Amino acid sequence: MSSHERDYVAINLANWNSRVPHHEQGYELHRFREDPRRLSDVVEFDRARLGDVRGLDVVHLQCHIGTDTLSLARLGARVTGLDFSEPALSVARRLAAECGADIEYVCSTVYDAVAALGAGRFDVVYTGVGALCWLDDIQRWAATVAALLKPGGRLFLREGHPMLWALAEPRPDGLLVVEYPYFKVEGGTLFHEKQTYVSHEGDLAAPDSISFNHGLGEIVTALFAANLRLTALTEHDSVPWNPLGDGMVQDERGEWRLRERPERLAATYTLQAVKG
Repeated sequence: MSSHERDYVAINLANWNSRVPHHEQGYELHRFREDPRRLSDVVEFDRARLGDVRGLDVVHLQCHIGTDTLSLARLGARVTGLDFSEPALSVARRLAAECGADIEYVCSTVYDAVAALGAGRFDVVYTGVGALCWLDDIQRWAATVAALLKPGGRLFLREGHPMLWALAEPRPDGLLVVEYPYFKVEGGTLFHEKQTYVSHEGDLAAPDSISFNHGLGEIVTALFAANLRLTALTEHDSVPWNPLGDGMVQDERGEWRLRERPERLAATYTLQAVKG
């Protein structure tokens, strides 16, 4: 690991560790304990495109506290969750145990996933919204995905659209303004944010983070280079949290889209690719 990689990983690990107690409250984990059929809003949205995963070996990269991971298990998959935050995995393991779900959780960075989990083990690599922006090397990520998959295995990725990540914070005049890079920049972009994306009291103990935007062309090209064949790419006008304040409205599925003319913004996308 280079000194640059050590630096940004350490900063982001401290940031995500500090989010865990707030997310443990804000993710409404009691709803998963109380309802054995409960799925996360993210997986519920993905379900139609994801298809039948019963009996499949699925790895959820960057799984955080495991609500989406648990939801995949409830769809019948044999699921492994991987994340670099041990405090997050502690919550995920406890939630799985309380819900009677047999899920393996492994603490590792994405780049070390093959060493931690083994090559060629999985039918599906699943990655949810807000994951790729924490990785500086998308080619290395794509190669890792390919190495984890069995021959014919599938990547399922729903992610924030790089156009969304490039927008400025909410403005009083409601204008959408491009403020941050669409393309990856060396060193990433440093943010200092005292609050996370769920409502909570108090400030984050480690408010600094470094993120990296990756254009769609960069992502698709990296997948091609890793011998992953693109099978679907769908852009969506909605996102599962509110990044733009009063300019967005929530629908009955928990998704947020622009209040006025939502067709102006691709907020997320779903990408699927097959190995070989």
